[in-house]
Amino acid sequence: MEKKKSSATSSSGASDSLVNLVWFGAVAYALFLFLFNAYVIRLQAIQEYGPVIHEFDPYFNWRATQYLYENGYKKFFTWFDHKVWYPLGRPVGTTIYPGMQFTAVFLKNYVFGESMTLNDICCYIPAWFGVMATILVGCIAYETSLSVNSGGTLVGVAVDALKGKYTKSNDMTSKSVTRRFFGFESPAVECAVFAMGFMGVVPAHLMRSVGGGYDNESVAVTAMSLTFYLWLRSLRNGEKYNYLFGILAGLAYFYMAAAWGGYIFVLNMIGAHAAFLVLMGRFSTNVYLSYTLFYAVGTVLAIQIPVVGWSPLKSLEQLPACAVFVGYQLLYYCEGMRKKNKWGRKEAWKFRIQVFGVAAVLGTMFIMAVTPKGYFGPISSRVRGLFVPHTKTGNPLVDSVAEHQAASQQAYWQYLHMLCFMAPVGFFLILFRFGDSSCFLFVYAVAAYFFSHKMVRLILLAAPISSSLGGIAVGRIVSWSTSVLLGEGDHPVEKKDTKSETKSKSEGKKKKKASSSSDESMAGFNAIRDGFNQASNSYEGKIVKSIAAVVMCVSLYMQATTFSTYAWRISASLSNPSIILKGQTRDGNIIKVDDYREAYWWLRDNTPEDARIMAWWDYGYQITGIANRTTIADGNTWNHEHIALLGKALTGSVEEGYQIARHLADYVLIWGGGGGDDLAKSPHLARIANSVYRDHCPGDVTCRAFGFVDRQGTPSPMMERSFLFNLHSHKLRPGVEADPTKFQEVYRTKYGKVRIFKIIGVSRTSKNWVEENRKCDAGGWFCPGNYPPGLKEILDKKKDFAQLEDFNRGTKDDDYQKEYFENLNNPELAKKRARMNEKHEEEMKAAQKPTETKEKKTLSDEEKIEIYSTWEDTADTTLMWQIVTTNAVDDLKRWLDQDPGAAWLRSADGRGPMWWAFESKNQDIVSTLMMAGVPHTDKDKNGLSPVDLLKE
Repeated sequence: MEKKKSSATSSSGASDSLVNLVWFGAVAYALFLFLFNAYVIRLQAIQEYGPVIHEFDPYFNWRATQYLYENGYKKFFTWFDHKVWYPLGRPVGTTIYPGMQFTAVFLKNYVFGESMTLNDICCYIPAWFGVMATILVGCIAYETSLSVNSGGTLVGVAVDALKGKYTKSNDMTSKSVTRRFFGFESPAVECAVFAMGFMGVVPAHLMRSVGGGYDNESVAVTAMSLTFYLWLRSLRNGEKYNYLFGILAGLAYFYMAAAWGGYIFVLNMIGAHAAFLVLMGRFSTNVYLSYTLFYAVGTVLAIQIPVVGWSPLKSLEQLPACAVFVGYQLLYYCEGMRKKNKWGRKEAWKFRIQVFGVAAVLGTMFIMAVTPKGYFGPISSRVRGLFVPHTKTGNPLVDSVAEHQAASQQAYWQYLHMLCFMAPVGFFLILFRFGDSSCFLFVYAVAAYFFSHKMVRLILLAAPISSSLGGIAVGRIVSWSTSVLLGEGDHPVEKKDTKSETKSKSEGKKKKKASSSSDESMAGFNAIRDGFNQASNSYEGKIVKSIAAVVMCVSLYMQATTFSTYAWRISASLSNPSIILKGQTRDGNIIKVDDYREAYWWLRDNTPEDARIMAWWDYGYQITGIANRTTIADGNTWNHEHIALLGKALTGSVEEGYQIARHLADYVLIWGGGGGDDLAKSPHLARIANSVYRDHCPGDVTCRAFGFVDRQGTPSPMMERSFLFNLHSHKLRPGVEADPTKFQEVYRTKYGKVRIFKIIGVSRTSKNWVEENRKCDAGGWFCPGNYPPGLKEILDKKKDFAQLEDFNRGTKDDDYQKEYFENLNNPELAKKRARMNEKHEEEMKAAQKPTETKEKKTLSDEEKIEIYSTWEDTADTTLMWQIVTTNAVDDLKRWLDQDPGAAWLRSADGRGPMWWAFESKNQDIVSTLMMAGVPHTDKDKNGLSPVDLLKE
C-alpha cells in the first residue's frame, strides 16, 4: 500500500515538474519576444532616416550634452549662453534638468568610448530606456500581484479602518497562488510578463521613446517607473528590513528630479499613496520608515540640482508631500505614546487631536510670517490649467501649445487602444486583491486619468499604470485559464475528519477575538464564493470552466494580435522626425523633404558666426543646435515679455516689425509651405503679443481681428498688413512683395518650406551696445544682457504679464483675464466684436479725410418692424446682452453707427436691449436706445415691459 502511495506521489511530482518546466519555457519565450519587440519597434526611425535627432526640444538637449562632454560638469553648471534669447541670454546650467545629459556623457565615457559617437548614443537612448521602462513596469505589476501584497479587499480594509483595527499581514496574504521555479509565483509572473508586453508597444509610451527622440521624457519614464517600483518594494509585507528600499527609492527619485520637471508628479503620487495608506488604516512602522527615508533622502538630494533648488520646500505644487512627511512624524510620535501608555482608542484620538492641533497652529503662524516675504512659489500656469474648470490657463503662451489641450476619447483610443477596456478590468480586480502595494495602482490610476484628461500630453503618465492594470487583467485570466486546463484549480471536497474538525473548532475559538473584521465584513461574500467553488469543481462545472478558459484565451489572442498590428502601424507615424518629411511627387515617387535642415546648414555655412536670426520661438533650438547661430527665443519660454516682443514684431505692421527687427536681428527665417507654417500659427503670436502690448489689438484681448476670414485663407486686414504676412507671401500671392529697402530674400529651400531674408539697415549701434553692456555678477559667469536703447520707446508700452496663480505679484489684471476667458469661451462673439472695432477704426480714419463725406445709415419703419418682430437667440443677441449688462456704452454706439438695426434685436424670450438696460439699471444705455427710437413699454413673452423689470 505504501509502495503504491509512494509511486503515486513520485508520478505527481514528476508531472508537476514537467508542468513547471513548460510554464517556465513559455514565460521565458514571451519575455524575450516582448522585450525584443519593445526594442525593435523603437528603431524604425533610425533604420529609415539614420541616427537623426527629432523634433525641436531634442536639439537643445543634444547641444547641452555636447557642451557637457566637451567642457565638463563644472563649466556646464556655470554656462551662460549668449547665443539664445538675444539680447538677454540664458543661464543654461541652472535652468536645465541635466539627468539625461549626464547619462549620455557617462555612457560615452565609461561604456562605449570610441566605438559609438555621442550623436548616436543620444539617438539610441530613447530605445534603450524604453526597454528598461518596460521591464520596470513588469516589476511593478509583479510586486502588486504577489500574494503577500494582494490578499485583502478594498471594502474589508476600509471597514477595518473605520473600526480602528489594523489588518495583519497574514490576513492580507492571498491564498490563491501557485509556486513555480525559483520561488516565482503565479499569477504574479503572468501579470508582470503581460504588463511588459503592453508597455513595450503601447503608443502612449512610444510617442516619447522612439529612436532619435532625445527628450527628457524618454529617460524620465524609466526613472519614474524605477522610483515607483522601489517604493512598492519597500512596502512588501512579511519582511523585516523592507523599508531600506525606501532609501533606494529616494535615490531613484533624485535621478527622476534631475531628468524631468515631471518629478513633481512622482513626488506627489507617492505622497498621496502614503496619505491614502493612513486613511485606510494601514499606517505601520514599516510604512513610516519607508516614506520617511524616501522623502528625506530624495529631498536632500533633489535640492542639490540647481534647477530644483529649494522648491520642494517652497513650491505649492510640492508642499503636499512635505505636509504628509510632517504628518507621518506626528502620527508616529502619537503611536509611540499610545503604545507606551497603553491607551484605548478614545484616549489615542484625543491625544492625536491635541498634537495635530498644536502643529496646525504653529504651521499657520509660520505661513503667516513667511507669505508676505514671498517665500512660497506660485503654482505654474501649466499645473493650474489641470485644476481650473475650463480648458485654458489664462496664459496665451501656454494655451498656444497643442500638447496642453484637453484629451479627447479619440486621443485615449489612439494612444492606449486595447488598454482602454483592459485597464478598467485590472482596476476592478485590484479592488478584490488589495494590499499596501496594490492600492498604489488604485491611487495612480485615478490621478493619471484625471491629469491626462486635462492635458493630452500627460497621457504619457497613463502608459505605466494602464500597462500594469492591463497586464494584471490578462495575467490573471491566463493564469486561471492555464490552471483550469491543467487541472490545477480543482479542489475536490474531502471527507471530514472528526479529530481535525474538533481541533479546528477549538483553534477557531482561540482566534475569534484576534480575527480581522475584513473576514467579518466579507462573510456573506465568502459563503457565496465557497458555494460557487463547490459547484465549479463538479463534473459539469469543470466542463464549463474549461470552455470559458478556451474562449477567453482565444479572445485575448485575437485582441492582442489586433493591438500589436495597430501599435506597429502607429509607431511608423510616431517615428517620423518632424525635421525630415516624406512627400509624394506627381508621378507617385516617394521623396524625403529635408528643407529645414537644408536651411539651417545654409545659415551655418553662409552667415557670419555672430549673425542673429529672428524666427518664431519653435525653431530656436534647431537654429542654435544645427546652424550654431544666435536666436531671439526658443522653446524654454522662460520670459513671456520677450516672446511677446517677438510676436509684436512678427504680427505688427511691416514698419513696426522692421523697427524692432533691425535692432535685434540680421536675418529673418520664415517657415512656409502650408500645414503648421508660420502663418497658420500667427494668431497665437498676435495673442501673446497683445497680452503684454495692449495697443497691439486694442479692445480685442484675443486678437480675433488677426487671422483668416474664411476657409480659403483670405487674411484679415490686420494680418494682411503684418510683417510676417508680407515676408511669408512674398511673390507668392498677387500684389504681395517685401519692401526691397528693408528686406532681401537670400535663400529659399528646394521645396519652398523655408525662406530666409536679410534685414537691410541693421542697427550696428544697437548690436555693439548689447555686446558692451552685459552686466556680470561678482563671480563673473552670470552675465545677462539688456535691450538696446533703440527699443526703449516700444518697451515703454509693455505691461508685464501677470499670471493668475502668482499671488506674489504686486498688481492684478483681472479685467484682461475676464475678457480673455469670455472671448475664448465664445470665439464667434469675439470675432464679431473685433471686426466691429476694426471697421470703426477704418471709419474713423476715413472721417478724418475732409474730402470724403459719409451718410449715416438709417432704417425704414418696415425694416425696424421686421427685426423687432423676430424673436430668436443668436450670436448678435448674446453680444448685445453682454454690451448692455456691462454698460459698454461706447461699444453700443459704435455698433449702432455701423448697424442701426442692432437696437431692435430681441431674443427668444421677447426681450431686447431695452429690457436688459432697465434690468441692469444702466441709464446711459437706456438713453442711447431711446434716441434710436426703441420703445420701453412693449411686452416680452411673459407680458413684462422694461419698466416692469425696473420695479422688480
